[in-house]
Amino acid sequence: MIASRLPRTLRVRLTAWHVGVMVVVLAIYAAAVLLIVTRNASRALDARLRSDFRWAAGMAERGPDGSLSWFEGDPWSEESPWLQVWSLDGALIYRTAVARRLPVPESEALLDHVDGRIVSVASEPAPFRILGRRTVIGADPVVVQVGRSEALMRQEVGELALVLLLGLPLSVAAAGLGGYYLARGALEPIASMTERARAITASRLGERLPIDNPDDELGRLAGVFNETLGRLDSSFTQMRRFTANVSHELRTPLTAIRSVGEVALREPRDAASYRTVVESMLEEADRLSGLVDRLLTVSRADSGDRTRARDAIDLGELADNVANHLGVLAEEREQALVVVRDGRSTCRGDRIVLRQAVINLVDNAIKYTPAGGEIELRVSAANGSAVLEVSDTGPGVSEHHAPRLFDRLYRVAGSDATDGGGTLDGGDGAGLGLAIARWAVEANRGRLSYERERRGSTFRITLPGNEHGAAE
Repeated sequence: MIASRLPRTLRVRLTAWHVGVMVVVLAIYAAAVLLIVTRNASRALDARLRSDFRWAAGMAERGPDGSLSWFEGDPWSEESPWLQVWSLDGALIYRTAVARRLPVPESEALLDHVDGRIVSVASEPAPFRILGRRTVIGADPVVVQVGRSEALMRQEVGELALVLLLGLPLSVAAAGLGGYYLARGALEPIASMTERARAITASRLGERLPIDNPDDELGRLAGVFNETLGRLDSSFTQMRRFTANVSHELRTPLTAIRSVGEVALREPRDAASYRTVVESMLEEADRLSGLVDRLLTVSRADSGDRTRARDAIDLGELADNVANHLGVLAEEREQALVVVRDGRSTCRGDRIVLRQAVINLVDNAIKYTPAGGEIELRVSAANGSAVLEVSDTGPGVSEHHAPRLFDRLYRVAGSDATDGGGTLDGGDGAGLGLAIARWAVEANRGRLSYERERRGSTFRITLPGNEHGAAE
């Protein structure tokens, strides 16, 4: 219940994980320290017992009456030895003051096991360890028992355990506090980026997230996010421009239809005049219908809702078909429209979509090539690719406008646009023809490019070649 009320922020989760790991690590460390210290203390106690036995075997003194004695030192000192000496028949010969003060009843029973092993017997306040072994003192065979209590060893281990037990919560608290501030410092850039991202709206896409260190993970994340914002900003800018241009293009024919209708209704006219007005209105309606059709084509291109055919296409036959289709327009403008084949060039794709692209390019060339000029459709194959080029002898496009030539509703107009004046918009008057042509080529896995030639322009369609030929 309490855990559910805690804030589930990344900072808190990181701190909780940090504290949990520290608890486990410190607990394992404390257990390992206690185990090692206890083992070493036990070995040290056994070593002292063996040292006591060596002292007892070598430091005995025989009195004038033949009795044995040892120098005990201060009987109340912790270093004073616990010593008992027995004859081989089980009679107690000697014991120190400490042995008299701390009797061990089980010591007599241990006389049957005097092979030098250390035996632990129950005692208060702590178990007692006894080492018993036969030896010879002054030519008399005896059994010597030395002993030490585990109380001091257990006291030292207990004090260490208490220190570790009290230090563990303090260490965990310090680690948790340090982990919290460490997590807060590490996540501070995220908080800053969050606040900045919250302030970025569709009207403020030009803003970017702050980057403290572009080389760390958060810096790279912010960099990628800023790149995404840049693409969104560009997309929104294009969308606003596209929307404004579409509104303008739709308004123009509608305004013309309304104006012609209003003028025609101002005063009575004869049938021929009304017929002329209706024809003018129908022309504008056709223009509006064509614009809407092209916008729908662009919309379908964006949504990708059309399944592409994979027909075998002979680009030479396609060029001849388009030339025959638009030849009349070229003749009306006194232009030469020719098809040149540099070998057989085939590909696979959607014939209808690809034909629309070529028609838009040729129509654009016819529209902006001056009278007496030449338009050439050249078909070739190069490096496994099928190539169709549409070249004209028009004014071309300046380098300033060439990068945006295929943008939707982008029209190059006036002396700024070309070296010889005029406009270039894809042949449809709305700036959609070249955009649709590029979409149609790319939909067939091809590439449409523009090159400024010395005597005009060249649009090049490059498509993956059909190695098996068009007959498949």
